[in-house]
Amino acid sequence: MDGFTIGQVAKQANVNIETLRYYERRGLIPRPRRTVANYRVYSSDNLRRVKFIKQAQGLGFSLQEIKKLLALRATPRARCADVRTYAAYKIEDIDEKIRSLARMRKTLEKLIAECSGEGPVTQCPILESLDSESSSVGQKVKSYRKEKSL
Repeated sequence: MDGFTIGQVAKQANVNIETLRYYERRGLIPRPRRTVANYRVYSSDNLRRVKFIKQAQGLGFSLQEIKKLLALRATPRARCADVRTYAAYKIEDIDEKIRSLARMRKTLEKLIAECSGEGPVTQCPILESLDSESSSVGQKVKSYRKEKSL
């Protein structure tokens, strides 16, 4: 047989078989050809693409962003500067996440400092702060959730 089975690709790319099927459904990798017995047969290009996807995920790119990078790669008129600009935007996104995480950490440190660890859980200042819709903690949690959904 010329090519790779789904199990071989999964093993070489260090992904789950279901991940490969998911990538196919999302259009991140082309549907592989099928044998007469309807088994998937992946090419070395498929394997390379899956490894590319995993590397890009390791740098923080979402699957939607990776799809755009793959489209740039396949566009003859695209320039290296286009990819560079896209990577620079990703750095800005990462920097904002770092700032957001730092704010979350600072808030949690403050809550821990306010909690003696004594008394019943019903009087825990950390839980009370999280339960309060109008508290600054509640607002920060909502803000963080909104940022994550973007």
